[in-house]
Amino acid sequence: MDFISNLNNILGYDHVLTGNNMQPFLQDWRKRYQGNAIAVVLPNTSTKIAKIVELCIQNNISIVPQGGNTSLCGGSIPDTSGNSIIVSTMYLNKIRNIDTKNNSITVEAGCILRSVQDIANASDRLFPLSLGSEGSCTIGGNLATNAGGTQVIRYGNMRNLTLGIEVVTAQGKILDGLRNLHKDNSGYDLRNLYIGSEGTLGIFTAATLKLYSRTPFTYTAMIALNSIEDSIEFFFRVRSKFSYMINAFELMNSNCIQFVRLVFPQMPLPFDKQIIQKSQWFILIELSNHEKEDYLKNLFEKLLEDSIEKNLIITAIISSNKSQSKSFWNLRDSIPLAESELGKSIKHDIAIPISGIANFISKTNSIIQNNFPYVKHIIFGHVGDGNLHYNVAKAPEQKEEELLNQQKKIYRIVHDNVNDFGVPFVRNMA
Repeated sequence: MDFISNLNNILGYDHVLTGNNMQPFLQDWRKRYQGNAIAVVLPNTSTKIAKIVELCIQNNISIVPQGGNTSLCGGSIPDTSGNSIIVSTMYLNKIRNIDTKNNSITVEAGCILRSVQDIANASDRLFPLSLGSEGSCTIGGNLATNAGGTQVIRYGNMRNLTLGIEVVTAQGKILDGLRNLHKDNSGYDLRNLYIGSEGTLGIFTAATLKLYSRTPFTYTAMIALNSIEDSIEFFFRVRSKFSYMINAFELMNSNCIQFVRLVFPQMPLPFDKQIIQKSQWFILIELSNHEKEDYLKNLFEKLLEDSIEKNLIITAIISSNKSQSKSFWNLRDSIPLAESELGKSIKHDIAIPISGIANFISKTNSIIQNNFPYVKHIIFGHVGDGNLHYNVAKAPEQKEEELLNQQKKIYRIVHDNVNDFGVPFVRNMA
């Protein structure tokens, strides 16, 4: 019996895709990468995934796990050899349990992130992971990439948000670690080994996640600044003053705003044209707490006024209602969409110690501009954990191919500087 027939026997014909039916799964969201596969399989239980893994071992066929296929770096796309199958978790989409007394929820890997957020909200709880792709990315992909998102400064990344996991290992065995213990000293922590492994060690099938109480008072502000140095200094002031009350601290350079304006001219901007042209950097900050409503607002306004007086920031706008707050977040979340509409760019998802962010950006921008003077820097990210999306886009007069031909050189510049500013994983003591 051939390989496809065996897949059909395990899953049924409707859950095995071949030929043109595979196409949506073979190309990444940015249309940068195109792969090839023997089949795309759509299992709906962990047991079926285990049988698929065993079958692939027997036939020496590689496996590419795929969640929402929202990756910006091609991680969920197979190579062009055609000796792979894609295991999509889209039908592993059940909510297995929610325990509001324990502040936990157990969901399958194919659940859309926004669905998990909505179910938590309906139970007056918060699942705090928040990403621009939350309407299509899946919990399995969030686990595989150890996603952080916009609220990482307060709640941490997926390692911090996960109590237990269920995984099909590379040997085709089901590892059931769906514990809902907030403290688990029962043995080795395999959970954190698998989280962030990007599908190389196994396939996530379910997870038990942490929930939190919702904070009733939230304030969102958009802030304009002159320099990256001022932006980081302002972060240190905010962190010192508000500490655990910071939900998000998002950094964006002026090119991000310009790109969004170009692609979405109807989108309202928080500042007038003069401020937009004058400012080099923008910050989106969100604070929340359980105190009296005016307590946080008064502290926040005083900090902003003091920062303007000291010329640390140019100006700031605190949202006056939920609609305005949402418009601030729409602007931030539209940056990747604007990038995609304006053509292919050279993307980097990097982490730098917070104290080194300003120097890293200044040095790296300078080196890239000296070598490639016409490119545009699209830089945004989550200052709270040092995670930056450091992207290089073509200038308007440039052809896309000209930029992409320099991709390896630009990668090398950025990665070398990340290594210089970060901590090498292995130190050479010789």
